[in-house]
Amino acid sequence: MCDCEQFDLDAYLDRIACEGGRRAEPATLQGVHLAHALSLPFENLDPLSGRAPSLAPGDLMAKMVHGRRGGYCYEHNTLMWLALEALGFRVGGLAARVVLGAPTRCSRPRTHMMLRVSVPGEPEPYLADVGFGAAGSLLAPIPLVTGTEFEGGGRRHRLVTASHEGPLELLELQMYDGRDWVGQYAFTLEPFAAPDYEVFNWHVGTNPRSPFTRRPYLQRTTAERHLALDGDRLTETRADGTVTERMLADEAEARRVIEEDFGVAVPEGLSLLR
Repeated sequence: MCDCEQFDLDAYLDRIACEGGRRAEPATLQGVHLAHALSLPFENLDPLSGRAPSLAPGDLMAKMVHGRRGGYCYEHNTLMWLALEALGFRVGGLAARVVLGAPTRCSRPRTHMMLRVSVPGEPEPYLADVGFGAAGSLLAPIPLVTGTEFEGGGRRHRLVTASHEGPLELLELQMYDGRDWVGQYAFTLEPFAAPDYEVFNWHVGTNPRSPFTRRPYLQRTTAERHLALDGDRLTETRADGTVTERMLADEAEARRVIEEDFGVAVPEGLSLLR
């Protein structure tokens, strides 16, 4: 996937304030993953504007690296895919059904993008994902093995085998919320390629039934807190697990919160609260 003419590794690493090594080894993967997750917000302002965002490397650089913008899963994970390949990792695409908040594992289409990353000398590939817009998202990559708990960035995750009727093993990523293990998304190891994500991106970014085309949805994670804006509801989850919520008063406050608290430049003329 790497397009050296359009992708600038130095600019990307500077944008996410990643100052670690550049060898294709676990420490580099972990450093890039965490730095990206803590630097680039999740946001859907392009779909809210009525268009699917471009996944072209040059457009991702202009928007997320050189501009004050974030993106959703296809943008985040495509951008990190480019970076990891430039650093010497072997990367492939995966796709999952989001089960968080869903009635069943098959209630939603398989549209979430993640990455499978192979590290030279490591026996198992890693699951990497900087584009899952939720408080239970991965802050660090985890080995693609079941039955083991992993901690990264203060969050605990595990992969379990889930029952289903398909021929391939179904894995579910779960996050420990302090009381119980909560499913985030389910997936097989079937590989997906850039054209698949172009279709997913167009569907999710333009379908009037998609939640991303109907209301603002933003997430930002720092070492101290996780912020989430869903429509006019702003939720703050502190590192100690304390959760507070409040409703935004109007369009002006929504624009101010997105600009100041999420660090995202709101496109002119975009109506946020409809």
